[in-house]
Amino acid sequence: MDHPSAERMRGLEQSAKVMLGFGALEARERWTRVGLVLTLAAFCAVLSLLSPRFLTSSNLINVVRQASINGIIAVGMTLVILTGGIDLSVGSVLAFTGVVAASLVTAGQPSALAMVSALILGSLLGMLNGAAVAYLRIPPFIATLGMMTVARGLALSYTQGRPITGFPESFRWLGAGWIGPLPVPILVMALVFGLGGFLLSYTVFGERLLAIGNNPAAARATGIPLRQHLVLTYGLSGFLAALAGLILIGRLDSAPPTLGVGYEFDAIAAVVIGGTRLSGGEGWLGGTLIGALIIGVLNNGINLLNIPSFYEQVFKGGVIAAALLLHRALRRE
Repeated sequence: MDHPSAERMRGLEQSAKVMLGFGALEARERWTRVGLVLTLAAFCAVLSLLSPRFLTSSNLINVVRQASINGIIAVGMTLVILTGGIDLSVGSVLAFTGVVAASLVTAGQPSALAMVSALILGSLLGMLNGAAVAYLRIPPFIATLGMMTVARGLALSYTQGRPITGFPESFRWLGAGWIGPLPVPILVMALVFGLGGFLLSYTVFGERLLAIGNNPAAARATGIPLRQHLVLTYGLSGFLAALAGLILIGRLDSAPPTLGVGYEFDAIAAVVIGGTRLSGGEGWLGGTLIGALIIGVLNNGINLLNIPSFYEQVFKGGVIAAALLLHRALRRE
């Protein structure tokens, strides 16, 4: 069976866009993106009025550095959600890979070996999620919920519930180092978003992820190896969760097994706020970045204004609900 060429598929896509009035859709998306930027600017403006410390250079760098952890995880979450799935295990994968790396480096292994081991382990755990979804046909919510429980249990049993501390400077550099005027975590986040954007916009893999999210049956009919793409996508999510974990434990100089609790919800919030459709097939990594920054600004504002921490979830829930209502209204239009 001859599969359509990439050029032919692009031609059909362009024809469909014309027939479906995609020009209006593009205009709507542009306004959505402008609205995201204005929302972030509005939050910053309000906090700058409420707290004179907000607009200081040190605080702004701190906001972005703190948001970098969520941003890196959210890139992997965006890829998964674009396929119509979800990954609830990222926080637990972050914790388990983090404690494994920490135990290796404190046992005298080279920092590079410990980091690479954590990244490989995170990728494998993510690929197990993908295999469960693609080959066993377990719903993504259930498959990754199971991995969330398993990985957290492994982290607790591996450390006997105790944190691992005392890392060499070479291991901490990824989370606590600086390159020029910028912290390393910010530069790593920029690199991850840049590579993720290139993957989605300029590679066949990115086109296929969107096709899988829009219509899995049609994607399979056109010859796209759907199962392999799902396994690889979830593997990338696990890899990025492990990378975020290395940054976090390097910054904290501690690797407790309880690390990363609730991080999956922050990542999902960043993706949803950024405009990625939860049913898959439509999204923008730039929106995910803005969503992560909005959450980072909210967290920073709560700290600066001395608001009790339990209100944090209330604010996040309100922002997510407002984002969903806005996206639904725009699509209805």
